[in-house]
Amino acid sequence: MKRILSITVLVLLSAFAFAQKKPTKLAPKKPAATAVAPAPEVVPAPVIAAKKKLKVPPRDGFYARKDVDSTEMVPFAEVREEDVFYAKRIWREIDLRDTVNSVLKSPKGRFIDVLISAIKAEELTAYSPIDSVLNEDDAFNNPMSADSAAREALGTSEISNNKTGTVTTVVNDFNPESFLKYRIKEDWIFDTKRSIFEPRIVGIAPLKYNELSKTWQPVFWVSYEELRPIIAHKRLINNNNDASNLSFDDFFIRRLFSSYIVKESNPGDNKIRDIITDPRERLFESERIKKSVLDYEQGLWEY
Repeated sequence: MKRILSITVLVLLSAFAFAQKKPTKLAPKKPAATAVAPAPEVVPAPVIAAKKKLKVPPRDGFYARKDVDSTEMVPFAEVREEDVFYAKRIWREIDLRDTVNSVLKSPKGRFIDVLISAIKAEELTAYSPIDSVLNEDDAFNNPMSADSAAREALGTSEISNNKTGTVTTVVNDFNPESFLKYRIKEDWIFDTKRSIFEPRIVGIAPLKYNELSKTWQPVFWVSYEELRPIIAHKRLINNNNDASNLSFDDFFIRRLFSSYIVKESNPGDNKIRDIITDPRERLFESERIKKSVLDYEQGLWEY
C-alpha cells in the first residue's frame, strides 16, 4: 500500500515538473501606443513663370548711325569791339515754302518744336517782340515766361455762350503749319584781327500771319547765342542725304538756307515794305542791299 502511494506521489511530481518546463502560449503583447505628430500641411510652391529672354531688335539699316548728340559744338571766334572795322545789321526772312528751307518743317524734326520744347523746359528764354508802348522790339529787353511764350505761339480764340452771354478765351491747339516763316537778325562784321568778313546771327523769331494787319509778325525772339547749344545737338532731316549728320546749327552757320532781306540798319529804322509797296521792287531792293554788303568785302582787297 505504501508502495502504491509512493508511486502515485512520484507520478504527480513528474507531471508537475513537466508542466513547468512546457512553454505556455500567451497572447501577443501589444506595443505601447506613442503620440504621432500630425503631418505638416504641404503648401504648393508658387508657379514661377519662365523669364522671357529679351530679344535684341534688329538694326534699322546696314550701318550704325551716329547720334548728333555725340558731336561737340564748335565755338565762335572771339571778336573784340576794337577789332571790328565795319559792321552792318541786316534783318532777313526765311520762307519754309521754299524747297531749300522745307527741312525746317519736316514732320520728323520741326524747328518750331525744338523752340517750343526748349522754352517750356526753361532751357531757353523767349523775349517779347513788342515794347511797353507796343512798338516792335527785338533787342531782348522784355523776357517772357514759359507759359506766356507758349500762349503767344499757340494763339487764343474767343468762344461765346449764347445762353449765358459770356465770352471765354481759350488757347488754341498747336498747329506747326502756321509757322511758315522765320526772321533772322544778324550782323555782318569785318574783323581786322583775323581779316575775315563774316555774318553773325544775333537772334531768331518765328513768324505767324496776322489776319487783321495782313502781315507776318514775330511771336517771340530768342538769342542765338543761348539757342545754339540746344540746336547744335538736334539732327536735321536732310532731304538729299539720309546719311547726313547735319544739325540745325549747321543749317544756319553754314548758310544752307534761302532768304531775302527785309530791313537794314538805317536812321529812320524803316523796313523795306515801309518804303516800297510793290512786292517785286522789294525783292530788287533786297538783292541790292545784299550786293552792297558783299561788294564791301570785295573792295577790301587789291589784286
